[in-house]
Amino acid sequence: MKETHIIEALDNSPLAGLGESELRSMLAHVQSCAPCRRAYEASRLSTLLIEERAAQTIEPSPFFQTRVLATWREQQANNSVSALSRWWRSAGALVSSLALTTAALAAFSFLAPAVGSSTAPETTATLIPDSAETVVLDQDQSDDQMTDEQVLNAIYVDPDETR
Repeated sequence: MKETHIIEALDNSPLAGLGESELRSMLAHVQSCAPCRRAYEASRLSTLLIEERAAQTIEPSPFFQTRVLATWREQQANNSVSALSRWWRSAGALVSSLALTTAALAAFSFLAPAVGSSTAPETTATLIPDSAETVVLDQDQSDDQMTDEQVLNAIYVDPDETR
């Protein structure tokens, strides 16, 4: 430590955390080096100031707790709004848009079939030519419809094989 300055050692660790041998070597170095002596004195004074300040206890004024609680209650009274209004502020836009969408869909459901009501049953009848029984039991097939056997033969039988 005699060759180097003690400023780095004081910056890295507090004065109270140094060992006895380190303190002795610092005091020996401080006798011959003026910049290190100033750093050592500043470190010693700051340690004493911190210890004195930590030893003091500061008591709040007698009515501090009363004033704080009164202010807190006043803020609670100003901020006390009903749960429904808080909910509406946070979700009002979403609920409004959902209600508007539901109303629009309901209007389209009732107005759209009324506009084309004369063609709707005819279109349904042309899409479903046979009842479920005729399809399942394979009844009333006209000659222009292919049977299952004809379809399977057309798919799986080689045309060269039948000749």
